[in-house]
Amino acid sequence: MSFSILKKIGDEQKKKAVVDVRSGDTVKVTQKIKEGEKFRLQVFEGVVIRTDRKDSHTARITVRKIASGVGVEKSFLIHSPLVEKIEIVKRSKVRRNNLSYLRERSGKSARLAAKDFDRAAVNDTTVAEEPVATEETAAEVPAEEASKAEATTEAPAEA
Repeated sequence: MSFSILKKIGDEQKKKAVVDVRSGDTVKVTQKIKEGEKFRLQVFEGVVIRTDRKDSHTARITVRKIASGVGVEKSFLIHSPLVEKIEIVKRSKVRRNNLSYLRERSGKSARLAAKDFDRAAVNDTTVAEEPVATEETAAEVPAEEASKAEATTEAPAEA
């Protein structure tokens, strides 16, 4: 199989709109959990310590939080159907992609410097639907303009 076919299949699996998550962001990831026959939503809030393959359909983030004094890390595939929503709560200034040094730190030394950002604009994932111009609509537009031009030239002659 050629690479272009594999890329096309991978692009079809991607979600249309995802939030631009970066390392250092504090995020709330809402995930579907199946228990028996039922699904429920579970929220995992923590700091993104790693982002992988952002442009791929296998894009992944690793989120870390402290739960009952124990560090917990969870990896989420961004384009997975089980990941319902990713919301950025806080954005921090960091200078690297992999923040593995946070694993050894606790308390004040594990803090990251906050950065101002527009929370509503960053978390907006609506996709603007662009009108797709087909050959038929492209042929109809000049025909309509031509008929309008004929109507305007005939109107002054009748008056």
